[in-house]
Amino acid sequence: MTGKTKFIFVTGGVLSSLGKGLAAASIGALLETRGLKVSLLKLDPYINVDPGTMNPFQHGEVFVTDDGTETDLDLGHYERFVNVRLTADHNFTTGKIYNTVITKERRGDYLGGTVQVIPHITDEIKNSIKKGVDDVDIVIVEIGGTIGDIESLPFLEAIRQFRFDVGKENVIYIHLTFVPYIPTAGEVKTKPTQHSVKELRSIGIQPDILLCRTDRFLSDDIKAKIALFCNVTQDAVMTAKDVDCIYEVPLCFNQEGLDQKILELLNVWTGAPRLEPWRKLVEKIENPSHSVTIAVVGKYTDLTESYKSLNEALFHGGIDNDAKVNLLYIDSGTVDKSNYEQKLSGADGIIVPGGFGSRGVEGKILSIKYAREKMIPFFGICLGMQLAVVEFARNVAKINDAHSSEFKPDIKSPVIYLMREWFDEKSQSVQKRDVDSEKGGTMRLGAYPCKLVKKDSLAYKAYQVGKISERHRHRYEFNNTYKEALEQSGLSFTGLSPKEDLVEIVEYKEHPWFLGCQFHPEFKSRPMNPHPLFKDFIKASLNKKNKKSSKEGK
Repeated sequence: MTGKTKFIFVTGGVLSSLGKGLAAASIGALLETRGLKVSLLKLDPYINVDPGTMNPFQHGEVFVTDDGTETDLDLGHYERFVNVRLTADHNFTTGKIYNTVITKERRGDYLGGTVQVIPHITDEIKNSIKKGVDDVDIVIVEIGGTIGDIESLPFLEAIRQFRFDVGKENVIYIHLTFVPYIPTAGEVKTKPTQHSVKELRSIGIQPDILLCRTDRFLSDDIKAKIALFCNVTQDAVMTAKDVDCIYEVPLCFNQEGLDQKILELLNVWTGAPRLEPWRKLVEKIENPSHSVTIAVVGKYTDLTESYKSLNEALFHGGIDNDAKVNLLYIDSGTVDKSNYEQKLSGADGIIVPGGFGSRGVEGKILSIKYAREKMIPFFGICLGMQLAVVEFARNVAKINDAHSSEFKPDIKSPVIYLMREWFDEKSQSVQKRDVDSEKGGTMRLGAYPCKLVKKDSLAYKAYQVGKISERHRHRYEFNNTYKEALEQSGLSFTGLSPKEDLVEIVEYKEHPWFLGCQFHPEFKSRPMNPHPLFKDFIKASLNKKNKKSSKEGK
């Protein structure tokens, strides 16, 4: 396709957590299989400027882009489903929009005029949408929240106006709603969908397509009823059926005719979709030859969305190894000396992910100790890598009071500390920070280069190249003062920054697979292109399981 960019706006009704992000990502994947160039962006109604300081229990994980933007987790879905690299121009919040408008007002850009929601806020929202175009065929815009939320109104008004700004032939509205099945009545109910669409129409938006989230395929009669009361054609009412695996969603949407209907409404011609890679992916997922159990020892285990990218990356590693990955979530705050062996005994591999705050730190350290001593494959990410250094320093190098100054500011042996001055590879300048600096403002955020300095390392074997780039989100660093002492005790520093002043990867040579990395590799893993570290970690965990089974068999 060539010519003017088309826009698809995805809204949600009835209740939250219907899966707007997955729906938007799956639509993008389908359109991409037809040869179209697609981009996606998320408009979030909360007042935070970004989710960087929000509690993962409330909002799920913070996804980090290459350019260092802390974003909503749905951008992770977008990157996993669509061949796209997103930036700061693909996630806008109420806080970000208002911050921009207020800055302009203080600067005098509005020439003393009265600044109002309409037109100033809505104009800024529309300008933000246009930033995400990037010379693409289709831009898919997801509106966070639920229809009826008061904070969503400026965004909905902006997208209502957008159709008039760019032409009605260039915009469609897709509304994701809920059609529950009531067991006692033995039927599905369409009234929640009717009310949701009525709410949307009351603010001037008539949906073009309805995606009906339900646990079963809707009959033609039900679709006809929804179409009649919601003022859409029957072929624009689609079943968004629950699936066992999220990577089935594009196939289900295609089966319902969603991509064909979108192209018809936008007056776009393409060839047939090339769905074979997605079919093969789902087939591999549904028919694994092996299984493996991975313990995830963290502090946000009560809400699995807090580790969304991590869970998916482990899943991707399993796909590559023809294995189903069973995740054993362990709250590190419940792990102590009396129970850590019992809690971890069923794990074939142990992973300690990133996180902030002191709760559960000693539980994570005990889990790392167990993995190291029992020769169980261990993967430490960000804080997990830092605590692996602490555990090794204490129990192998015999630096008894070793810790991170993040948790004990006055510790005598801060093997992990806040580096006050460091050279930033991204800006090519010296950065300074201290404990009073703004949260997030002094973190290493986004993609940074790393060189793999030892060819016999696990890292080099995984990547097969000497230079890599990975995404970061942290403030504290390894303290080079302790490098020599830890190396002499067997810890290997296999990944360093280009100037070799920052440690990126550590490994334990006397262990079959023990690796910690300062970055977050999970952000770059894709279902059809699993991250090499996760592939090798799952492979090592499978080998551990097989050896254990062989011993028990004897």
